Amino acid sequence: MISNAVLQNTVDGLKEIAKAEFYVLDVNGNVLVSTFTGKSDYREEALAFIESPADSQTIMGNQFFKIYNDQQVHYVLIVLGDDESTYTVGRLAAFQLQSMLVAYKERFDKDNFIKNLLMDNLLFMDVFSKAKKLHIEVEAKRVVYVIETEKEHDTAAMDKVKLLFPDKSRDFITTIDEKNIVVVKRLEDKEDYESLKKTAKKLNVGLGGGKTNVHIAYGTIVKDLRDVSRSYKEARMALDVGRIFFDDKVVVAYNTLGIGRLIYQLPLPLCKMFISEIFQDRSPDDFDEETLMTIYKFFENNLNVSETARQLFIHRNTLVYRLDKLKKLTGLDLHSFEDAITFKIALMVAKYMKYMESQDFN
Repeated sequence: MISNAVLQNTVDGLKEIAKAEFYVLDVNGNVLVSTFTGKSDYREEALAFIESPADSQTIMGNQFFKIYNDQQVHYVLIVLGDDESTYTVGRLAAFQLQSMLVAYKERFDKDNFIKNLLMDNLLFMDVFSKAKKLHIEVEAKRVVYVIETEKEHDTAAMDKVKLLFPDKSRDFITTIDEKNIVVVKRLEDKEDYESLKKTAKKLNVGLGGGKTNVHIAYGTIVKDLRDVSRSYKEARMALDVGRIFFDDKVVVAYNTLGIGRLIYQLPLPLCKMFISEIFQDRSPDDFDEETLMTIYKFFENNLNVSETARQLFIHRNTLVYRLDKLKKLTGLDLHSFEDAITFKIALMVAKYMKYMESQDFN
């Protein structure tokens, strides 16, 4: 639970303060860390001490102390010497290690709780009891951010995220898989979706601000801890939908996905049927780059012919000619709002199909 590096650093600090020598052993009598280069084999004495009912004992001129985890012996602390001051130092050191063990265990338990909460692995009624035990407020505004990092197990990115969310009692940072860091952020009552956007931008800047291939998504605000998994699923969906339809955006919010969110949930056979009905024997990939650029720019300018022609640096009549040509190929008149909507959806469905097929291939 506590790494040997942390244990070693702790006993080294205790030695410097108390001018005493320490050993920390596991329940099998193996020395984990020590400050002394002399005798290191205390296995028999430690095992006999563990079996005894005493919490502390003087054995062969040294002080032995038990360190517990859930009422079970977890470590044996040995302080060299048997005078009264050594016993006092030992008790203080044992208290320090015991406190560390409790703190690390609580942190470990909280992380497991949050992971299970996000993955919907907890019974609805169990959330309240476990949260109460871990001193986590149930009824509070929260949102979930998912940060897709550039590489797997990106410890540097994790460290930066922890610096941006230093309050471990309010915000929880964990990982669910190799490339995603998850932040469950506690919100103040006055914080709204504009605040979430600012936090996401701050995250982006903190993680490199465009210099690294990082993507950030977040779900909707929830007011009950038991709904956190919903915000997490929304953030995960926002990442996927953003990758398909908004690949130029670093930050994507679930509540801005629009029609892309609906298309993402369509079954592929239905998508293929729809594309076949709209384009018949054709596919959007069959259109040349000039035609596609014209279409996208026309949609971008809300079907305004004059503004689209101006931005494409072409004559208005040239744009009308291109749109008429497209009508002959597809039967859809992009001057008509209804046909334009159909064509727009068809392009998005085709893009979604292409993405899903590439994922299946991989």
